[in-house]
Amino acid sequence: MRNKLRPNKSFILIRFPAFPFLARRIVVPRCKAGSQEELSGRNILDCSSRTTSKPPPTFSLPPPTLSPLSPLPPSSYCGGMETPHDPSSQLILRLNLDLRGSRFTVERETLMNLPESVLLCLFPNGLVLSRQAGEGADGEEEEEDVYFVDFDPRCFAFVLDFFKKSSEDFYGTPTQPGIFHLQQALLSPSSPGADPAHLAYEQQNPLLTKQAIIVLREELEYFAIPPKDGAARTLTDGSANNALADLKRDAGRELLARTKIFTALQRNVNKENNIAEQHLIDMLCMSGFNRDDAWGYRALEPARCCIASIALVLLNTGVVHHEDGRRPEIDREQMQTAQKLLLFWRKPARKCWWDGVDVALNSEDSSEAPADAPANAAAAATEAAEAGEAGKKVDEDAPPTEEAVKAGKTVRVWARRVWTLELSLI
Repeated sequence: MRNKLRPNKSFILIRFPAFPFLARRIVVPRCKAGSQEELSGRNILDCSSRTTSKPPPTFSLPPPTLSPLSPLPPSSYCGGMETPHDPSSQLILRLNLDLRGSRFTVERETLMNLPESVLLCLFPNGLVLSRQAGEGADGEEEEEDVYFVDFDPRCFAFVLDFFKKSSEDFYGTPTQPGIFHLQQALLSPSSPGADPAHLAYEQQNPLLTKQAIIVLREELEYFAIPPKDGAARTLTDGSANNALADLKRDAGRELLARTKIFTALQRNVNKENNIAEQHLIDMLCMSGFNRDDAWGYRALEPARCCIASIALVLLNTGVVHHEDGRRPEIDREQMQTAQKLLLFWRKPARKCWWDGVDVALNSEDSSEAPADAPANAAAAATEAAEAGEAGKKVDEDAPPTEEAVKAGKTVRVWARRVWTLELSLI
């Protein structure tokens, strides 16, 4: 009897269109609480794929050839941002955005230069940057559309400001030339000191002609476990009472004050001895981050027990500029490290893991609030955690004090952290 090949349902073979020579095998196990998860979110299979702690091979620092990141799907909105083929349609050159009540007027080119992962948050259902000509009434001026977006306006302003300053520093302004003008000597065959062996290679290197920015985002959803004998609980309708709202507020405030980027991931590396995650940290720190860096912007999301963070740094390409005006030089080893980040250009990758920590609560309202008092827990956490937290320094690895443990003011908080890594070229 001929043996029939039966597919193994635990493995899925994926071949990526952009890199046909890369095939990944994804294992789909049952997820345990507190274990590492590799989630691709809205992945190319349109399902919540989860891999084991042994991630698939990818473009990473050797050895080993492993990466804890999973690729995100192609953006659904990209088609709407292309030049329309319909001759009767016209491009929208300027967009009016309403981000939770804050108005922004953004140029089309500025919007298209933003990171793909940020655009996915701004326009999860896509965006068509064209409209039919003459849509207004007869002889009347066409009214500009306003796009309502559920996104943090302060985070959006932070991204716009960083990209604008980076662009001006690289390309220059009408009164001040940028470093792009100096790097033209690396691409000119007639410049003194030009190496013909590397000239053709460098002329096709996008890191010499565009400003590269590393974009790292984190979405942290936290779940606080109340003490068994405490007053924090839900009401009959499922809403949180004041005690539970205070507990979530304090937990959010403590997590918000922990601003270091790599502390949680390094803690996971030390706990599980994950070499791939350690190589991810090393690669990012060699490319522009520092190990003690803090998030550039960090805030609680409204009506959610969720903290959104983002960090933007310029990619260290290894190009050395001299103050005396000499021809720039290239650190070849650093350039090779920087080129590995090109894998994430317009191809955001995502990593997810669970992190459990014990936090000490500072509020005394949790034990004094009446059990039947209703409260908007998420709103209370958002307002209280963001008030007066600027400049607060905490030891993120320090356990709760003995006084807090004896007083019963410590709670176990589980945080589901989702990182999105991307490289932007402007």
